[in-house]
Amino acid sequence: MRAVVVVGAQWGDEGKGKVVDYLAASFDYIARCQGGHNAGHTVLWNGKRFILQLVPSGVLRPDKKAVIGAGVVVDPHAFLAEIDALAKAGVDVTGRLFVSNRAHLIFPYHRQLDQAAEAVRAESKIGTTSRGIGPAYEDKMGRRGLRVADLLDAEGFRRKLEVVLREKSAISEAAYGQPLDTAGLVESYLAMGERMRGFVADTAAILWRAADEGQSLLFEGAQGTMLDIDHGTYPYVTSSSATSGGASTGLGFPPTRITDVVGVTKAYTTRVGNGPFPTEMPELEAGEVRKLGAEFGAVTGRPRRCGWLDLMVLRYAVRLNGITSLVVTKLDVFDSQREIQVAVGYRYKGTPIDEMPAEAEVLGRVTPEYRTMPGWGVQTSGIHHPESLPQAARDYLHFISDQLGVEIGMISTGPERDATIIRPGTRLASWLT
Repeated sequence: MRAVVVVGAQWGDEGKGKVVDYLAASFDYIARCQGGHNAGHTVLWNGKRFILQLVPSGVLRPDKKAVIGAGVVVDPHAFLAEIDALAKAGVDVTGRLFVSNRAHLIFPYHRQLDQAAEAVRAESKIGTTSRGIGPAYEDKMGRRGLRVADLLDAEGFRRKLEVVLREKSAISEAAYGQPLDTAGLVESYLAMGERMRGFVADTAAILWRAADEGQSLLFEGAQGTMLDIDHGTYPYVTSSSATSGGASTGLGFPPTRITDVVGVTKAYTTRVGNGPFPTEMPELEAGEVRKLGAEFGAVTGRPRRCGWLDLMVLRYAVRLNGITSLVVTKLDVFDSQREIQVAVGYRYKGTPIDEMPAEAEVLGRVTPEYRTMPGWGVQTSGIHHPESLPQAARDYLHFISDQLGVEIGMISTGPERDATIIRPGTRLASWLT
């Protein structure tokens, strides 16, 4: 039995979708543990481009089963639209995709409140996707949320939602000067609930049984370590636990049964939205990386901020998540780069610091200490064996691995499935069949 967690080791958008899709070939179940439909995982398969927002990436493999865990917040409209789009593309998920009956629901009023709150923040905007993710998690923690199981009990759902709507409308009117538009909301959600009924299950029990039977489990996180609600660059973070610990809480799977943690990092660094970004490049350099790396949000289309690789961030992610194997994506974006900068440490007010600052304001004022490495100047896409990489690229990867004390088990040199290098003899290679 293997239970492997895949986490983003930076600010999200590291290429976890492709990594999970590739690894899924060697696992029986793929399970999503947190986040909502604000996180887009892009996968190229059979010449088609899929942007998966709620459904785990491994579901594109027809013999695999997939789970959306209790830690995910689910917008029923987004969920149904996604499975309809998959069906239209020839991917049938019936009987092999399960949604936790304990997952919390996103409602239109969550989106309205999300947008209103961002507008009020003005220059202090967090940069949310305004899809209601944060307000849905607020209701979950405030013990006033409704869950997928509630959708399957029409009478109980009406009663519970009516109570919540009275509260939400009063808050909206008092805070933003307008009541919520809730016309037809109950009936539309009950109709969507009927369509979802065949997918709803106790997903924790499904995963327990699978593990007891010796089946292998791959857990997929959304966003990245530096966006974790507890350990990220607060308040410029997401509203859920994006670290490996979120796999246990979000799926109801015991941490003692997790066997490995895979961290995914780009060969450089990106982040979306506001917040500190110590290694951010000047726009001239960032624009070139953004163009070569197609650094635009899979869901929102927003241009990503680009910067050099930050080993302070990666060391923090390795310790926080217990990463046992690292995946480096988008190595090919640096194929034409003459020199590559790598941040190996920070100084704050002239003094070296060893720990990640808790305050976003402090992290925003650190000065990175860089190591300059030569580029390789040749194409790496299409290479399938690590020894075929140019020496400078191998030196770059060895430097990262040595600095972090963690193996690099997989290297991605393009968005396609086969643009992948597996390093023999690594822990990651041992999982693949």
